[in-house]
Amino acid sequence: MPAVCFYISGHGFGHASRQIEIINALGASQPDLAIVVRTSAARWLFDRTARVPIVLLAGECDTGVVQIDSLRLDEGETMRRAAAFYARFDARVQSEADLLRAHDVRFVVADAAPLGPAAATAAGVPSVVVSNFTWDWIYEAYSSADPAALDVLAIIRNAYRQAHAAWRLPMHGGFATFDTIVEVPFVARHARYDRLQVLETLGLPNDRPLVLSSFGGYGVDGLDVGRLDCLADYAVVLTHRASSDVVASAPGLHQILEAQLYGSGLRYEDLVGACDVVATKPGYGIIAECVANRTAVLYTPRGHFVEYDVLVREMPRVLRCEGINHDDLFAGRWRAPLDRVRSRPAPPDTPRTDGAQVVAGMIGEQLHF
Repeated sequence: MPAVCFYISGHGFGHASRQIEIINALGASQPDLAIVVRTSAARWLFDRTARVPIVLLAGECDTGVVQIDSLRLDEGETMRRAAAFYARFDARVQSEADLLRAHDVRFVVADAAPLGPAAATAAGVPSVVVSNFTWDWIYEAYSSADPAALDVLAIIRNAYRQAHAAWRLPMHGGFATFDTIVEVPFVARHARYDRLQVLETLGLPNDRPLVLSSFGGYGVDGLDVGRLDCLADYAVVLTHRASSDVVASAPGLHQILEAQLYGSGLRYEDLVGACDVVATKPGYGIIAECVANRTAVLYTPRGHFVEYDVLVREMPRVLRCEGINHDDLFAGRWRAPLDRVRSRPAPPDTPRTDGAQVVAGMIGEQLHF
């Protein structure tokens, strides 16, 4: 059975979550197509959210950015790991090309791992990059952190040049190496249940605004949610992967284990859609979900990551948003910015959020379905 292979960055959850939406749309529209995924992203994310059969091949296909936590990163270690990875890139490419041939892969999608298009070329199959940024753009900002950075940038850019096109998502940066760029809509996860169903299922209150604290898989060291100044008037919701992560309870604080969330038939985007505000660091995945579900965003800086500037600049066009600095975030002074973001008018633009279906259709066209 011919296959499509997705090379997905293991950095954070955003790359994997948006590609899973594309995979779900592709599998629904082309049930006879085999779907292979090459990634170091957590298997549980695919187990819980992929709705079509996939072959998951665990493996490192890029190195992303080294995060200390969700709000701090290590530039030097980021470039050291990238230099080590790309020092053996040619050997990696040949090994991946053999893998693609073994699985009869006819088309490669990369988000935004440069190994994808390089391996596709070596295997003699076409490829595209589907992303809102490229890693050379990210790493260029850290080029002074390691003497090998220039070599890394050159290797990444050469790999991207081998892609047939970039199918570029909104809120983008980079892509200087691509001759062909096609703009596609937001790929976003949409809530499937209405607010009242979600609140009732999870035992959340309906008599006050809900704030979802969402800082990804890296967490935030030193954030004491029990001291938030908004708990008398807002319900703050946290999700945990393990019971050991649960913090001391406080009035107005609601903690949900992911096993409870997914075990009840809900998904994370259902919770996003049921909340009034998401408190987070800006990343494409959570922003896209808030756009799709019309949820406001309270955001805080996330360290030296050039995507941040693009997201902060573009967010006000498509959702209600408000910034909070780290001092106020960690001191628990959330009430005033939450009041401000909830009082903001609706954003001027209502962008399309059906990018998963659009990209799935474009993949089908490439395979002549």
